[in-house]
Amino acid sequence: MLAVEVGPLDVAHTRYAISPLGEAMNALRVVAGKQPAGPLRPWAESIAPRYERLLRETPAVEALTTLFRRGGYNADFIHPPPSGPDADFEVELAAVRATPLRQVRAEIARNLVGLRTPPRHVQEILAAPDVLTRLADAIEAAWHALVEPDWPRLRTVLERDLVHRAGHLAMYGWAVALSDLDPRVRWRSEGSDGVIEVRTGRRNEWERHRLGGKGLLLMPTVFGTLISYVEPPWPYALVYPARGVADLLGPPPPQCGGAALARLVGPHRAQVLLALAVPATTTHLVRRLGLSLGAVGGHLAVLRESGLVTRTRTGRSVRYERTPLGTALAGD
Repeated sequence: MLAVEVGPLDVAHTRYAISPLGEAMNALRVVAGKQPAGPLRPWAESIAPRYERLLRETPAVEALTTLFRRGGYNADFIHPPPSGPDADFEVELAAVRATPLRQVRAEIARNLVGLRTPPRHVQEILAAPDVLTRLADAIEAAWHALVEPDWPRLRTVLERDLVHRAGHLAMYGWAVALSDLDPRVRWRSEGSDGVIEVRTGRRNEWERHRLGGKGLLLMPTVFGTLISYVEPPWPYALVYPARGVADLLGPPPPQCGGAALARLVGPHRAQVLLALAVPATTTHLVRRLGLSLGAVGGHLAVLRESGLVTRTRTGRSVRYERTPLGTALAGD
């Protein structure tokens, strides 16, 4: 069990980030069978031919997946912490390529402890003088093959989750913000402070840390599972499954009242209302629907005047969500 003590200053210093490189690593975990696919199974099956081609064209991908493990240490250099809230893949990859070779070899050695001995051709790659270049090239190839084609849609899902999470933390506190993060995470209040408890699978073992006013880094993922970071070079961080992933990558849910709604309020206005099944900002709706910023803003204004949506400001973002009337009209 992991226990992270939280103080009054930690809400203000909590950050949120999206890591394109992290999504490439998590997608590779799923498609390589290193992590259960769960609701992502339709995606994993559809992308399997791309993964097979990736393995043939970039042999170091197999070496990279050899380092993936659950419940144990994973080399940090293949996924450095993002430098900002909306990191760029090329910037993250440059940080990987800049890792000192001595650090690379030390982390690979630590990563391999307790794992089954890899095949000889994988051992040769991991022991090669240019191992860092080979693994960085494998990360880049995985990004281009598995994630980049769908990145605009995936990024929208991640951004919507961050808006949701940040709003709940700012307005309601840790208990509400963490309530639907993951079943293995819970909040325990201790006066003005509290503790974030994470079930790690190690029974009767407690590992305790304190944020100390530094805040927590929260990172949603489309492809990954719950991961906690408590060792440098990472800040204290939780990577957690984003909301709405199954609807995005699996079969699309039926829109029960879509046709009738379009006749009532107009097709584009109906699109906006249906898209707000999950709260979103104007920018998220523009990316998802392919409409202009002015058009989406105009439709939101009419829907708001009609009592079908409301808006909430969180920092510099304005989030829109449906009212109970809007939800009923959308047929959900």
